[in-house]
Amino acid sequence: MGLGARFLYRIVKNEAMKADPPEIYGWRVFMLACSACFGGMLFGMDIGTIGGVLTLPAFIAKYHLAAAGSVAQANLSANIASTLQAGCFLGCFVASWMSDKRGRRTALIASGVVTCIGCIFQAASLGNIAVMYIGRFIGGLGVGGASMVTPLYISENAPRAIRGGLTGIYQLFIAAGTMFAFWVNYGSILHLHGQTTYIVPLTVQAIPALLLCICMFLCNESPRWLAKADHWERATAVLSRVRNLPPTHPYIQAELSGIAEQLEHERLLIGGSTLKDLLREMWTIPGNRKRVLISIWLMICQQMTGTNAINLYAPQIFKSLGIKGTATNLFATGIYGIVKMVTCAAFLLFAADSLGRRRSLLWTSIAQGTAMFYIGLYVRIDPPITGHSVPPAGYVALVCVFLFAGFFQFGWGPVCWIYVSEIPTARLRSLNVAIAAATQWLFNFVVARATPNMLATVGRGGYGCFLIYGSFCYCMFVFAWFFIPETKGLSLERMDDLFGVTELVKNIEEEGRVEHTHASPTEFGLDGEKASKAAHQESVNELGKDSKEEGRKEKVAEGDVIAKEMK
Repeated sequence: MGLGARFLYRIVKNEAMKADPPEIYGWRVFMLACSACFGGMLFGMDIGTIGGVLTLPAFIAKYHLAAAGSVAQANLSANIASTLQAGCFLGCFVASWMSDKRGRRTALIASGVVTCIGCIFQAASLGNIAVMYIGRFIGGLGVGGASMVTPLYISENAPRAIRGGLTGIYQLFIAAGTMFAFWVNYGSILHLHGQTTYIVPLTVQAIPALLLCICMFLCNESPRWLAKADHWERATAVLSRVRNLPPTHPYIQAELSGIAEQLEHERLLIGGSTLKDLLREMWTIPGNRKRVLISIWLMICQQMTGTNAINLYAPQIFKSLGIKGTATNLFATGIYGIVKMVTCAAFLLFAADSLGRRRSLLWTSIAQGTAMFYIGLYVRIDPPITGHSVPPAGYVALVCVFLFAGFFQFGWGPVCWIYVSEIPTARLRSLNVAIAAATQWLFNFVVARATPNMLATVGRGGYGCFLIYGSFCYCMFVFAWFFIPETKGLSLERMDDLFGVTELVKNIEEEGRVEHTHASPTEFGLDGEKASKAAHQESVNELGKDSKEEGRKEKVAEGDVIAKEMK
């Protein structure tokens, strides 16, 4: 057993960790996850960069922001920041199509290339606001595409016992990108002069995109996408390499048979593979409909915590709390970025696959809401006064900003991306994650567009902005309590059991067998109508003979996992 596997056995506490062979926790799966997660760093670098750039004196002068009034300046800043989200929204669906047709790896490389083009436009705009908007939109296409494909790619490659931690690395790289961008902004204001103070940060955004292209060129395609595309030999070879086990190993054979059985179950329910068929499968089957609705609401909740309000406008928020000077604001923002990255790393190591998804969401909802309410009440009751030092209550409010960052990284930051990428069925995984990511970008746009106006208009000092986001955090506790089941330690193929789709398939197969004894083989649709499909039924029976025996041992073990985790 290697050093990495021994470390994981000490810190990860779930039933799957005990049942699976230690060889699967080799270095390849970690390097693969980190390579793909440069797609998350694209997002982090952007939200960290643009918030600081909007406050730089050279940028304000070049783009004539100072000539506008406070509300007009807030509108223009919001437009510059939020144009990226519009591109991201569209990029999610483009990347979904590409990842299904050409593969996850190809989609990630394309996202990196498009992001580089967008960064070039932004850095070369030189005061032309139209060119800046174009660059932001093009960059958004790449960032949005990467945000959709990255968690999907990792979840399809990760071992079930540590899938939460590996997929959560995506959020860690977002936090790392945000932190790096904050410090690049701070270094620019200290050591650069003139237009270079904002051109350099806008150019540096392209570094993660270049790293994404290079690293993904060296990585393999997703084995589950290869299986879905009917490239079973390549899928077996890739899975064997990633798991560090021979192709004939029982664990590899059981995982492949589970993939095959899930794909066949999905084809049995609807049959076709067109977009219309997939949408019908997603919205007419109760278990699938529940999963996509959970994914949508998780992403809405993630944005309504207010986290990206702080990420995008941290310098302005620190100013509203009494911190003076551009350099000091950017320094405080850099510390905020460090807190986010460290706490996210701690969550991934010690809580993602041990504490689990559900509990992490529950306790951080209350903690985030409390922090936001304190900040809002401080600004309302004892606001900072220009020219005076920050009072003790103000320093507590600053601490609450950092605490909020830590709470977010222990729950609603990484868990949402983990959850929406692991619960869908194989055929719907790309579309489900695309819808979730697009929802995230849509409400990211809402937050980016609304926050500067809220800070300027909702109460003195914008205190109402913090109270609104705090109220949303408390409401999210109720949502997580009633609608989020635990998924830690379960394989992707067992999610159908958790959401009731497997039982539906068994009922359909049983009805088909009963009908077969009286008439021609039939398949029963969701509307109860029968369609004669003898060849289809024969393929189901043949697959059952080949795969059920191979996967029997793993299914028994995973059944125990489901029972224990649901308690």
